[in-house]
Amino acid sequence: MNPFPLPIRQNPLQTKSDLQQAFRQLTDPLMPYYSSGRAGFTIGSTGTSYSGKVAAMEGFSRILWGLVPLVTGGGDSPLWDMYMEGIKNGTNPAHEEYWGTAGDYDQRSVEMAAFGLALALAPEKLVEGLGRDGLEQLTAWLAPINNHKLWDCNWLLFRVMVQMGFRKAGLPYDKALTEETLDAIEPFYMEDGWYADGLKGQAHSDYYVPFAIHYYGLLYASFMEEEDPVRSALYKERAVQFAGQFIHWFAEDGSALPYGRSLTYRFSQAAFWCVMAFTGLDTPYSIGVIKGLVLRHLRWWFAQPIFTPDGLLTIGYTYPNLVMGENYNSPGSPYWAMKSFLVLALPDDHPFWTAEEEAMPLLEASVVQKAPHLVLCRQAEVPHVTAFNSGHTSSNEHTHTSAKYEKFAYSTFFGFSVPRAEWGLAQGAFDSMLALAEGDNLYRVKRRCEETRVDEGLIYTRWKPWADVEVRTWIIPGLPWHVRVHRIATGRVLDGAEGGFALGIEGPGSGGWLPGGSIVPARPYSTVPPQEAESSGNAAYAAYGRGASGVKLLYGSGQAELLTPQANTNIMVSRTVIPTVRTHIEAGATAWLAVAVYGEAFGAKGYGAGAWAAAPRAQVVDGELQVYTDAGGTIEPAFRVRLDA
Repeated sequence: MNPFPLPIRQNPLQTKSDLQQAFRQLTDPLMPYYSSGRAGFTIGSTGTSYSGKVAAMEGFSRILWGLVPLVTGGGDSPLWDMYMEGIKNGTNPAHEEYWGTAGDYDQRSVEMAAFGLALALAPEKLVEGLGRDGLEQLTAWLAPINNHKLWDCNWLLFRVMVQMGFRKAGLPYDKALTEETLDAIEPFYMEDGWYADGLKGQAHSDYYVPFAIHYYGLLYASFMEEEDPVRSALYKERAVQFAGQFIHWFAEDGSALPYGRSLTYRFSQAAFWCVMAFTGLDTPYSIGVIKGLVLRHLRWWFAQPIFTPDGLLTIGYTYPNLVMGENYNSPGSPYWAMKSFLVLALPDDHPFWTAEEEAMPLLEASVVQKAPHLVLCRQAEVPHVTAFNSGHTSSNEHTHTSAKYEKFAYSTFFGFSVPRAEWGLAQGAFDSMLALAEGDNLYRVKRRCEETRVDEGLIYTRWKPWADVEVRTWIIPGLPWHVRVHRIATGRVLDGAEGGFALGIEGPGSGGWLPGGSIVPARPYSTVPPQEAESSGNAAYAAYGRGASGVKLLYGSGQAELLTPQANTNIMVSRTVIPTVRTHIEAGATAWLAVAVYGEAFGAKGYGAGAWAAAPRAQVVDGELQVYTDAGGTIEPAFRVRLDA
């Protein structure tokens, strides 16, 4: 059962009134934590790459993403008057709670975007609350974003948001600088509505595409259509294209694919759909489908243990977890999720509120998305979505880059794990990865690739964990089974560990809760955590609660076993087990390893036998490795490769 009986867990999240109430249920617990001058709040003592004073301001500003739409759309909150006081004090250089002047690459520039929205969406309310002097003070505090350096990624749009706010509030704005900044973002565009979060080939395509680049782009298109009709039309066209891609990242229960960085922003995953509704675009999907997607997503999230006992959001994903956090995650950072409350600005008679909530449309069981390097597979009846990933020829220096961008598979049910250290398999938690060590128990995984290809039924990647070790990997996507084939050419002695999906052995997602708080029966925890487990030579399997995970060695030398990683390594469940094939390779050898990986979510059925018996198989014929994804009598193999290649 849910550990804390918070009011938001009883909110049905069906009507505009329900969502207005949800905003208050999320923000009421913050009230005791605001500073005396109301210019910030402090809800924890963990640190970031910026100061505690800036972190307090960050949390303050992120509430504006929901507060401004709330009051614009006719709602009310005691926070509004507090915020007018806080803005006056925070932008006043003579006040002790002055936020300070932003410099190059400054976190304060990030938070300025929310003020740009406020100026564009509710200029009259700001004038009423701040007065002319207060508005001029705010404008003066925002202005330095024009002159300071910003990271060459979605950060550029923070300047655009401020300039857009100035323009819509009737304040002087720099049209030429705005257009120059938007021109700098254009090289990020790829295909099918996808951007990279930076220059193509040097940046990833992740949630920053929907909840940042498209989000700000559509706000610009909404507010600046008269001033910039060509760009506005282009942004809308691309967003409609992207909607047909992005919907595949959501499962039928409202959960979204955990992939990439900044996952602590949680229900901002639905912010794209909210700005689509706000903009009023004709999409491939009805407004009822978009409404259902947003509301199911919020219900799914509010059923997770993401709160403190008094109702504050925490750093983590489906539970509080600093291990997976970023260097830029302060205690107030998760409130960026308020971007999904943009729909509160819509009038009561808007179709988003009057339409009936609809289920997800019937989507393909498998779809290739070449821009983000993914093949997404879906089991709608469970529900379960898994993205199979080639990896990338670029990397970045964000926290746990390999775990967040380079694993072979990412699942809405199993999540993924991040390492506590690279020493040892327990600390490394190498699910959905091939980890290699040279006899010192210090493991390396794929961080970047030399070459990648993504096709309908096959993913290929070539990567080098050391200069004298080359791994060629082929992935045959599918659910509940997929197959990984590795060719490992090594100049050094290696120990290898090929990990399957990390299965939760207690708590959410593993035998505990369904969205809405209902209980799935699960047997009590015992000395053997899973309800069922086997580990015998070439196969290892575990089942617990609502899912099962396993691996089978199809070709090559190795031993399958169940490994128990350290607690809090998985982003969705605090304690897991990882079925793993361990192998050993001598120096100078070229070894082949083919492993079938099983991951099944049982859904509302609860504990069940699943499809473990229907494993893929492999055989060698005339020096050719042939893989059959069907355990039965498939005539043609799904994959073949010469072993002397």
